[in-house]
Amino acid sequence: MPRGDLFPEIGPYETGYLPMSDRHVMYWEQAGNPRGRPALFLHGGPGAGAGAVHRRFFDPNYWRIVIFDQRGAGRSRPLGGLVENTTPALVSDIEMLRRHLGIDRWLLFGGSWGSTLALAYAQAHADRVAGCVLRGVFLGRKQEVDWFLHGMGTVFPDAHADFVGFLPENERDDVLDAYMRRLTHPDPAVHLPAARAWSVYEGTCSTLLPSPETVHAFSMDRSALGLARIEAHYFVNNLFLPPEGLLGNMHRIAHIPAEIVQGRYDMVCPARTAFDLAEAWPKARLTVVPDAGHSALEVGIRRALVASVERFRDGGPSAIAAGVNRTSEYGVRSPQA
Repeated sequence: MPRGDLFPEIGPYETGYLPMSDRHVMYWEQAGNPRGRPALFLHGGPGAGAGAVHRRFFDPNYWRIVIFDQRGAGRSRPLGGLVENTTPALVSDIEMLRRHLGIDRWLLFGGSWGSTLALAYAQAHADRVAGCVLRGVFLGRKQEVDWFLHGMGTVFPDAHADFVGFLPENERDDVLDAYMRRLTHPDPAVHLPAARAWSVYEGTCSTLLPSPETVHAFSMDRSALGLARIEAHYFVNNLFLPPEGLLGNMHRIAHIPAEIVQGRYDMVCPARTAFDLAEAWPKARLTVVPDAGHSALEVGIRRALVASVERFRDGGPSAIAAGVNRTSEYGVRSPQA
């Protein structure tokens, strides 16, 4: 298999459930090489959960691949649980998992909300992070949430009309609040249709070209409920980020090497955010994929992500920091000199 595409399917060599509190239990797994360099996959959403395909971004002969489902997401319990579900809690969960697995330092790999969580964790535990591979960057700023709720309608007016049109006309002045009331309603007849409408909107806008398979995956009841309910919960609470935001604490990780992969036509997390992050990160390389949107599984995005991970393998963090391999077919903005 040529480098630059997903690696073959593999199963985990170890799985488990780790109690995080009286309310939450985390599903986790390890795959690849038990003696390899540790890499942690952080899924998006928040609330989307991880899947088998996410193991395939890493060479299983080299990497010790760690994957988990965040609070309320995927196989973690309870599904859609919002109590004690905050960004600081997730950061603490990651650190608990690291200690549980006996890992000293690891590479962080996250896209969309996964990039947000990777930055939050790295800023809190910089000494435990060997590097970052981030995709479809989301910094949790108000303008980014507003874009999701309203701005995407500029390019996807039909999808946005369906998203807003799900609500009664007299509730459309505050879309987020109206959805939150439905998503937290105890009756599945109320919260499941709302979750599907929210999730299908996001799935429809996630790829450059229409992808019925992506939309279908986003519409499944279990994945839709975790994604929509937790995403809305985080949006209502300003992503549980500090007032200065993630960019306000970049000095804590300025020394950490990073690869940033961004689809030029990402409508969920527009490219401006990735450029803002790269400007604030001296050791970051920004790769812009010219023919892709938001999804990690679009051809150009997945190849750029695998290539980014491979650079950490081949040259190590010091090579990335020094700006080795400064050119790419995708279009690269290299680390600052």
